[in-house]
Amino acid sequence: MKRLSIDSEDQLHEVAEALLDSLDGRTVVALRGEMGAGKTTLVRAVAEQLGASDQVTSPTFALVNQYEGAEGERIFHFDFYRIEDEREAFDLGYEEYFYSGDLCFVEWPEKIEGLMPDAVMEVRITVEGPTERSFEIE
Repeated sequence: MKRLSIDSEDQLHEVAEALLDSLDGRTVVALRGEMGAGKTTLVRAVAEQLGASDQVTSPTFALVNQYEGAEGERIFHFDFYRIEDEREAFDLGYEEYFYSGDLCFVEWPEKIEGLMPDAVMEVRITVEGPTERSFEIE
């Protein structure tokens, strides 16, 4: 497990790099943290690290956004905060995304815990102060 702490958003690229270095073949990343912890901001930093030029925003209402890296790799960004039942993830076709081999970031994975693949990277974000965050990458 890697633990990183940052004092400002300017240091987030270091976390993004550590996350990508720790994937070890995994493609689904569960992002855990309270509302406003910086889950979407971390996805934005990873997308930038991969050379994506897309505008990274929270897919709260769409449930999933797609971005493209510089090498053409697809990055999927899920936000399950608003779903009431795991069946909504089935309706979305989550399996096609999670088992595609493409990089998938999942905000609020606890809403679909029973559907998450076995080989998932866990990232826990803890708010330590107004601009301070700590990250545990498993």
